[in-house]
Amino acid sequence: MAADSDPHGKAATLARRRRLLSSSCRLFFPEDPIKIVRGQGQYLYDEQGAEYIDCINNVAHVGHCHPLVVQAAHEQNQVLNTNSRYLHDNIVDFAQRLSETLPEKLCVFYFLNSGSEANDLALRLARQYTGHWDVVVLDHAYHGHLSSLIDISPYKFRHLDGQKEWVHVAPLPDTYRGLYREDHPNPAEAYAREVKRVVSSAQEQGRQIAAFFAESLPSVGGQIIPPAGYFPEVAEHIRKAGGVFVADEIQVGFGRVGKHFWAFQLQGEDFVPDIVTMGKSIGNGHPVACVATTQAVARAFEATGVEYFNTFGGSPVSCAVGLAVLDVLEKEQLQAHAACVGSFLIELLEQQKAKHPIIGDIRGVGLFIGVDLIKDEATRTPATEEADYLISRLKENYILLSTDGPGRNVLKFKPPMCFSLDNVKHVVAKLDAILTDMEGKVRSCETLRPQLCGSPAV
Repeated sequence: MAADSDPHGKAATLARRRRLLSSSCRLFFPEDPIKIVRGQGQYLYDEQGAEYIDCINNVAHVGHCHPLVVQAAHEQNQVLNTNSRYLHDNIVDFAQRLSETLPEKLCVFYFLNSGSEANDLALRLARQYTGHWDVVVLDHAYHGHLSSLIDISPYKFRHLDGQKEWVHVAPLPDTYRGLYREDHPNPAEAYAREVKRVVSSAQEQGRQIAAFFAESLPSVGGQIIPPAGYFPEVAEHIRKAGGVFVADEIQVGFGRVGKHFWAFQLQGEDFVPDIVTMGKSIGNGHPVACVATTQAVARAFEATGVEYFNTFGGSPVSCAVGLAVLDVLEKEQLQAHAACVGSFLIELLEQQKAKHPIIGDIRGVGLFIGVDLIKDEATRTPATEEADYLISRLKENYILLSTDGPGRNVLKFKPPMCFSLDNVKHVVAKLDAILTDMEGKVRSCETLRPQLCGSPAV
């Protein structure tokens, strides 16, 4: 591919960005950012035409610039794009298609522009339905950038104004680093009991619980897979307290887990949340989001007499895009593909774990996988600097990966769903080579930062 002919060049674009945008609007790889000008499938291309394998972009769910999704948006844009207060087939068709993927009880839909908007509406619905105000969340959780959601996101509020009196934090159900680990006889029950304890403590203070919010698979918390049976027990405790269960599927829904269409379904066939929020993948990069809930919750919201209106949520174009994403998932069998490719990735990563002591844990399902890097097997101390160095070296090898978790030491794999078996082999081979090189050359470095070590790319 010919190099991009941008007259400004990467350096000039970066200089203008630094002048015009806030420094809080951060880039990936801030020390040496990549200027991306094109995407296709699971690949991104810089201004020089270099091809990168994208291992982290769960927004481009069915692949960057999927032609069928692009075509659906283009064709509808040429006919009509207006707000959802006019009668139109697309919004009804989209709601119908979504309903077919969910438990029958979740049958009322609200359309919005972003996952943050979806979680904010879920909070409003929960409070109106229950008549309560307080929220229980998991430690290290992140649910969005609106003020209402910063307040229920420990990942954010601990660096800002702190915890509000109406927010109650339960331990993350992490069986590798948490209170109850892989050797516990029943970690699901033990972690659910912690939620019950948090609820009881709040009630003793005269507080009343409106909702329990949780990502079905906590992502920012470190790619966590809650033990099976945890959600049903938590829901029982929350509902007894008069609250509702909100499953945040913004990062993990739409077949990413392979075994099921929704990640909350990993918790058992009989478990049904009261509210489900979705975003990111729902529009493959187009700003689409949705809240699904029950008739009972919706009726309580309607009883206020205040209409719900979102200027762009549920527009004909947004719904055409959402329908196209569902079509692609079905036609290309991407849910089954995620199960197959994800299992193969975990298999190869397990081989690397046996070879490299820095790999402490591998956890995941489908194409949602975390690799927990440690400094010491006994203490499981997060290998934060090592993880940062590894990410930098992978970028030099045209592989885009990033870290998550409280210790920023968990490699997170959430690629577009078209990520292939060949991609897996290539990425793991590079990972192996870099870890081997690190073990041989970098051990004596004071830290593993590239500027200190200066090791060449593999």
